[in-house]
Amino acid sequence: MRPAHSPDATIAAPGLARRSGLARPGPAIRAALITLALAGAIGARWAATVGGISDGIAVGAVFGALLLMGAAVTGWHPRFLPASSLGRDARAVAIGLAGGTALVVLALATRWPGPWLPFQPAASFLPWAAVTVLVATAEEVVLRGVLFDVLDEASGTVVALAATSVAFALLHVPLYGWHVVPLDLGVGLFLGGLRVLTGGVAAPAVAHAVADLATWWI
Repeated sequence: MRPAHSPDATIAAPGLARRSGLARPGPAIRAALITLALAGAIGARWAATVGGISDGIAVGAVFGALLLMGAAVTGWHPRFLPASSLGRDARAVAIGLAGGTALVVLALATRWPGPWLPFQPAASFLPWAAVTVLVATAEEVVLRGVLFDVLDEASGTVVALAATSVAFALLHVPLYGWHVVPLDLGVGLFLGGLRVLTGGVAAPAVAHAVADLATWWI
């Protein structure tokens, strides 16, 4: 399954390359470029963490910005859809909300019998939430957006799903260690499944953001 266009993200338009006289890079080159951009962002975050920078919100904001910059450099840009597509977008968001809720329920089940939601967010919740949504969205744009698209074009959906899920699991190793790989691999496959189901990054981005926001309490 190789959709020509995802509903909420696109690779640089071939027409632009033709007008500029430049050939569009092949999928292998584009995959290598986005992988390098992803590795650079991960390396910068890891260096900041081991370097003693304790402001996690600032580090997260820079990490998310670097990911989006890498996606933009490799050809991604937001795609504004006509009103006729709003129903499809709403469906993708609803599926993402359901997927995120399922991940939260699973997390709660693994932490039974607690701790439960204190409902006493500190003053730093809003900036933390904003950066959390930024990072979750940026990761999905890079992994389930640009990288998934080029791998799907080059080798098919199964390879794209497997490779982006492995990349998602490895993405968190520098911060959390190798023990998180099995769990994150499963979560990556789940988010990738949402991408395949809906054809775009909106659903996995919403699910990812919901699950990450829930970590403030659980």
